[in-house]
Amino acid sequence: MADKIKKFFQKKKMESNFKKAGPGHKLTDDTSSRSLPEARSAPAPRGPMSDEARQAAAAAMSRISSTKRPDQAAFQTSLAAIQSQVRREMEAEKKAASASSSSELSMTKPQAPIELEASPHLAVQGVYFRCPFISDEILSKDEWQPKIREFLFENLEPEKGLTACLIIHSCNKGREKISNCVTTLQKYLDNIIRNPTDEKYQRIKISNRVFQEKVAPLEGTTQFLEAAGFIKQSITVNDCEEDFYVFSDASPEAIENLQVLCDALASAEPVQLELDRNICVLYPSQAAKQVELPPVFYSITAEELKREQQLRSEGIERGMMLRTKAMREKEELREMKKYRFALIRVRFPDGILLQGTFGVHEKVENVLGFVRENLEDEEMKFSLATPTGHKLTIEDEQSSLVDLRLVPATILTFVPDSDYQHEKSKLYLKADVMILVQPIS
Repeated sequence: MADKIKKFFQKKKMESNFKKAGPGHKLTDDTSSRSLPEARSAPAPRGPMSDEARQAAAAAMSRISSTKRPDQAAFQTSLAAIQSQVRREMEAEKKAASASSSSELSMTKPQAPIELEASPHLAVQGVYFRCPFISDEILSKDEWQPKIREFLFENLEPEKGLTACLIIHSCNKGREKISNCVTTLQKYLDNIIRNPTDEKYQRIKISNRVFQEKVAPLEGTTQFLEAAGFIKQSITVNDCEEDFYVFSDASPEAIENLQVLCDALASAEPVQLELDRNICVLYPSQAAKQVELPPVFYSITAEELKREQQLRSEGIERGMMLRTKAMREKEELREMKKYRFALIRVRFPDGILLQGTFGVHEKVENVLGFVRENLEDEEMKFSLATPTGHKLTIEDEQSSLVDLRLVPATILTFVPDSDYQHEKSKLYLKADVMILVQPIS
C-alpha cells in the first residue's frame, strides 16, 4: 500500500502541474495522438534559406551577442572584485597569525551567551524546507503546515480514502494521538471485515467516549469514515435521538475497500519535507565573527535553553574538576542531543567559505555531495578535514554529524587532491554559487 500512496502523490503532483499550465490535454496523454487546434495549426514546411535571409540572421545574432557583452563583463568584474577582497582578507589573516586559531570556531564556544531573539548577527536566519509534491517554494516548517493542509483538502477527490489517510498523518500533531486514532479506526474497520453481517459493528456512536477522545478531535477522520462507506445518521435509542456513523453496505466490494483503507491507514506517512541547504557564501572576515544560532536549531524550548545556560554558568567550577574520559564523552553526547540541525562551513584554499544547513543525523557523505555539486569542477578529487586536523575518510562517510561531534556548527577545511593543480585566477565554486556571496556589512 505504501507504493500505492506514492503513486497517488505522484499523480497529485502531475495534476498540480497541469493546473498551473492551464486548460489543455492531460499530462499523461500520448503526444503522438494529439491534434493541434485550428488556431495553432502547424506551419507549412519552410524551404532552404536564401542568401539575404542568412545575412539578416547573422546580423541579428551579432546584435544579440553585442547586447550580452556588457552584462558578462560586469559579472566577470564582480568575480574579480570578490577574488580581490578575499586576497586582502587572507593577507590580513596572515599578519594576524599570532591570534588563537580557536577564534575561527567562536560560534561554537560553550561559554558564549546564547541570544534567543532574532539578531542580524545570526549565523543563519532559520531552517527552511522544500516540499516537491506541492511547489518549489522554500519555507519554514511552520509556513509549510497550512500549505500542506490546504493542498490535501483541495485534492480529496477522487482518492478520498487515501488522501484522508495522509491528512490524518500530516495535519495533526502528537505521534501518540495519531497512533491511538489510527488504531481505533483500524479496529472499527477490522470488526466489520471479520463480521460483515453483525449490525453491532456497523454503528459508531459519535458521543462514545473513545470516539470523542481518540477520533473526533483529529483532522481527516470524518473524510476517512465517509470514504469507508459510513453515513452520519440520527437513530432513536431508548426514546432519545443520537448521532451515529452507520455502515450499511456489506457487499464484497465494500468489504474489500475497507481492507484497502485499513492497510493504507497503517502504511501512510506524513507528507515529507526536504531540508533546504540554505546556501551562503562568506568572506573569511564574515566567518570569523562571533555569531549565534537561532532557537529552531535546538531540540529544547527557549525556556529550557535559558535554564541550560544558567546551569552552565553555575557549573564552571565543576567543569574545572578532573573528570575521566568516559565522563567527558557522556557529557558531550548529552550536549549534542540538544540540537536538531547543524551548520556546516567548508573553507576553501582561496579563503571563501561555503555554508549549508544539515540535520544532525545526516551522514558525512551528504556533506561531501553538497560540496561537490557546488564545485566548478565536479570531477575534482578532494577530502575534508575537521578542526582537529582529522581528514574524513571513506570509513567516515557513513558516520553521522553528531557521531563525529560536528554539531551544532563547525568549519571543515577543503583539501584538494595532491595531484590537482589549481589556477590562481579561478574560483573553486561555480560562478552562479559565487554570486550568493554575502555583502560585507
